[in-house]
Amino acid sequence: MRRYFFPVLMGVVGTGVLLSLGFWQVQRLDWKRGILHEIETQISALAIALPETPTEAELEYRAVEFHGTPTGRELHVLSSGTSAGTGYRVISAVTTDEGRTIIVDLGVMPLEAKGAAPDLTPTKILGNFLWPDDKTSSTPEPDLAKGIWFARDVGPMAEALEAEPILVVLRQASHYDPRVTPVPVDTSGIKNDHREYAITWFLLAAVWTVMSLWLIIRIARRKE
Repeated sequence: MRRYFFPVLMGVVGTGVLLSLGFWQVQRLDWKRGILHEIETQISALAIALPETPTEAELEYRAVEFHGTPTGRELHVLSSGTSAGTGYRVISAVTTDEGRTIIVDLGVMPLEAKGAAPDLTPTKILGNFLWPDDKTSSTPEPDLAKGIWFARDVGPMAEALEAEPILVVLRQASHYDPRVTPVPVDTSGIKNDHREYAITWFLLAAVWTVMSLWLIIRIARRKE
């Protein structure tokens, strides 16, 4: 019986560990689904008026509505993989009817449209608050001479545009800038790979169990 002890121990422990990792990923899947549901609820909620001091903790993704006029000052963020394809995200300074200036992500314009003049028509904007996490440690610094940025960095962008550090991503407008295709906030870009991870761990647990049984059977045949 001693010769079976180690294979059985390794089989039981290995299978248990792999199954526990699989069940942990199932729990993470439920957790992520809850997060996505909360985000979708915020996105589709009844729009509020622009608050004085919106905060990320309270209003991330929340729908907001206001009337304003683009100032003509804007920044262009090189973007790819969006629903509008590759181009520049147009981050525009917009002055509200109440006299506040905030920044609005109007959407994506084609690369060749960079030299086109902005549309300064007053418009009613429906959008969503966003505090993007586009910038990473490997993100290049903006090319200020060309007005090209590589991430939506709200603080520095607001400073460059002489606006409050508040970013709203356009969803609908009473008038659209013809250069730009809106890219509203949604949850499609938020990864939820926990189902695939769970399946992987459970399959590994099955393989480990089969290999352990095969080893035990092989040991038994050697004994015979």
